[in-house]
Amino acid sequence: MLHYRVSALLVVGALGLLGACDTTTTPTDRIAVKHTEWPQYGRDHGGERFSELNQINKANVHELEVAWIHKAGELDAIRSGEQPFNPWQATPLLLDDTLLSCTPTGRVIALDPRTGEERWTFDPQVTFSSFGHSFVKCRGVSSYIHPEKQQNEHCYRRIIWGTADLRVFALDARTGERCDDFGVEDGTPGEIQFDAGGPLDFQDEVQIHAPPAMAGNVAVFGSTLADMLRIAAPSGMIRAIDARSGELLWTFDPVPRDSNDPAAATWEDNSNLRVGAGNAWSLLSADPENGLVFVPTTSPSADLLGHYRTGDNRYTDSLVALAAETGEVVWHFQFVHHDLWDYDLPSQPILTDIEHEGKITPAVIQLTKQGMVFAFNRLTGEPLFPIEERPVPQGSEIDGEVLSPTQPFSSIPSLVDHHLTEEDMWGFTFWDRNACIDALNSYRNEGIYTPPSVKGSVRMPASAGGMNWGGGAVDPTSATLVVPTLHMPQIHRLIPRAEFDPENASPFLFPMDDTDYLAEFIFLVSPLGAPCTAPPWGRLSGIDMTTGELLWQVPLGSVERLAKQAVGIPVPLEYGTPMAGGPVATAGGLTFIAASADDKFRAFDTLTGEKLWETKLPAGGQATPMTYAIDETQYLVIVAGGHPYYGTAQGDYIIAYTLKQGD
Repeated sequence: MLHYRVSALLVVGALGLLGACDTTTTPTDRIAVKHTEWPQYGRDHGGERFSELNQINKANVHELEVAWIHKAGELDAIRSGEQPFNPWQATPLLLDDTLLSCTPTGRVIALDPRTGEERWTFDPQVTFSSFGHSFVKCRGVSSYIHPEKQQNEHCYRRIIWGTADLRVFALDARTGERCDDFGVEDGTPGEIQFDAGGPLDFQDEVQIHAPPAMAGNVAVFGSTLADMLRIAAPSGMIRAIDARSGELLWTFDPVPRDSNDPAAATWEDNSNLRVGAGNAWSLLSADPENGLVFVPTTSPSADLLGHYRTGDNRYTDSLVALAAETGEVVWHFQFVHHDLWDYDLPSQPILTDIEHEGKITPAVIQLTKQGMVFAFNRLTGEPLFPIEERPVPQGSEIDGEVLSPTQPFSSIPSLVDHHLTEEDMWGFTFWDRNACIDALNSYRNEGIYTPPSVKGSVRMPASAGGMNWGGGAVDPTSATLVVPTLHMPQIHRLIPRAEFDPENASPFLFPMDDTDYLAEFIFLVSPLGAPCTAPPWGRLSGIDMTTGELLWQVPLGSVERLAKQAVGIPVPLEYGTPMAGGPVATAGGLTFIAASADDKFRAFDTLTGEKLWETKLPAGGQATPMTYAIDETQYLVIVAGGHPYYGTAQGDYIIAYTLKQGD
């Protein structure tokens, strides 16, 4: 659940050229498009992130130009407080005739979708602590239509979202006014306050970053916890409310507290009563037609140690299908038994239909930090591709630690390597490659799921992924899944508390209070700061979800900007970069994604991976784009706010693109 900034020191070893986009194509006639909305974060409730719009297509994507830019003033709001710069990772919604987005500080802004002019803004006045362990964020809002109101009534169509101080708001989507029938039992119309479920060490220890999953009249919220701080972390409970009134309907704790719950038997010595977390910090999905909510859960506290929580520790690190009306478990699958690697579920479950054994099957696809893709029948939990329990490395040096002898592996080929050898080490020169070999050999390195150690253990993929919260997009017309991945090794090291030297502390050090160790995370890089694995370090892949076959894999990102920062010379090598953000696919045969650390926005051919268009953003696009049509014109929109972990340019922009107008 963490992202890590990587040193940008790169050697100018060779020159390369960015793939030039063909701009000589004769302009094509525009395809007429009807008004279309983008009513939820992933367009639909299940996060497929596919638009049927095709006015912008492979033949004319090179004609895209900026239609408008809205500057939100968010940087001024952030800098006036005590927080460092906060990443803006929201995906806007298009509802009727209004474009809506939340900002890192929790504000909601409403724009004219044709011009970007502000129509209204709502500021919940969120207060932030200065602890700085976890950035304040808002990834989006959700929309809801009240079934008992008329279309012209106040709060017939409303937006619902949560804030960093665990409040939930409901506003009229047209006017931005509070819904006076929501939260009235608490005495504050349009607002409710969640109980954190226990004492917090600091104000922002538990936050709401993601928009709720909407299933009928039920809005379901996950939460983000500042992780690796202590064993007795706050509960990662899932909360469901009535979208009409704000009434709390049910809660679900991924750490089962009831001894009658079958999952409680996977926590020995009643350890389920002593730990926290297991929260769902990423995005949830819903299947309103079948009354299901899909929850991707995280690791239990305090992440890299587990001798005090022996057992598989279910429902953590699991995809849990809950009944939307009651919160009861319908089915679940655990991806990591007894997690010691921070390999929690990072991305939104994708609900789509897949042809399986000759018939169309309602599916849910789950992406993982391990670089593996899993797919299930979303009604029953039956795997659509075989899953094998394979033996994994054993032999923990921590007293009392009992490792799981096996872990689940998908039969769909992993998109990321799971074991590094000397032959895999890379460098711009023999000198830095040999340094990488020496470094690799100095750590414990037995492949994926190597136990944490005091000398340091190699993680490939890193706990930042593989996949992360940006997730993937599915083009249902071709059953193609498009997903970005990170390909950089990491070192996890346990530091005995008695030997800890605060004068030489790593910037990525986590206290894990109530244990005998601290945790240190660093990337495995050469003396020149480049990852020790061969580029591309950031990639975009296409997978045929009918067969599980990898169709293509291409670099995502150029090191041009990073090289200029490091050595003063922009070297346009498409080596891929660290990233945060996801893709959107369209019926025009295109996949759009920014995400990379080079401040660029790109379009790829969904079927082949060919890059067809790219443009420079005024700030890092560490968000997921969206698209809509209004007045027979298709717009493509991205939030460009930057991200401090990736060193991208800071900003507070919402940018819209359309095809060039005729002369």
